[in-house]
Amino acid sequence: LLPSAKLMSVDEVYDISKTFVDEGVDKIRLTGGEPLVRKDFEKIARRLSTLPAELAISTNGILVDKYIPLFKEIGLNKINLSLDSLNAEKFKHITRRDHFEKVMQNLQLLLDNGFEVKINVVLMKDFNEDEVLDFIEFTRDKDISVRFIEFMPFGGNNWKSDKLVSLASILEKAETAFGQKLIRLSDDEHDTTKN
Repeated sequence: LLPSAKLMSVDEVYDISKTFVDEGVDKIRLTGGEPLVRKDFEKIARRLSTLPAELAISTNGILVDKYIPLFKEIGLNKINLSLDSLNAEKFKHITRRDHFEKVMQNLQLLLDNGFEVKINVVLMKDFNEDEVLDFIEFTRDKDISVRFIEFMPFGGNNWKSDKLVSLASILEKAETAFGQKLIRLSDDEHDTTKN
């Protein structure tokens, strides 16, 4: 939402990315609000694809269908899709937009085109914590990972510590529902996540 003069230019994004890659960074994730709304997104993505680094993106999924050919062309295969509810009304409430069906269609389009998709779910007590099992079930027959993310304080999101959903409560729900079928995966050395 910043004026374009306050945004990094294509050259600035490329230059800083190249500097990091030259220093050993091997993965670049395009994120920050919604990267696909930038008018110069395609230019940025094409420039970054020339670097010897894996490209990934975090998106709300609304505009994804317009960029699938570009993603394929430049080798951007990893998509993190923000989706905080599988309920259309809750989705509309949290996003303030009525795009649930579009996001679900685009999610299926990504899967149909062989992209590696992770769903990011920001859990909030008394809002969507009751959907933990729904999200897990949603992944049963789909090649999707779901990641439950802690509700973090950002300007304007009415953050309160009593809205946090603990890892222990997520695991308790999953263990109660799935028992021995629940398998703890190993975490990478520097992961801040629990797999």
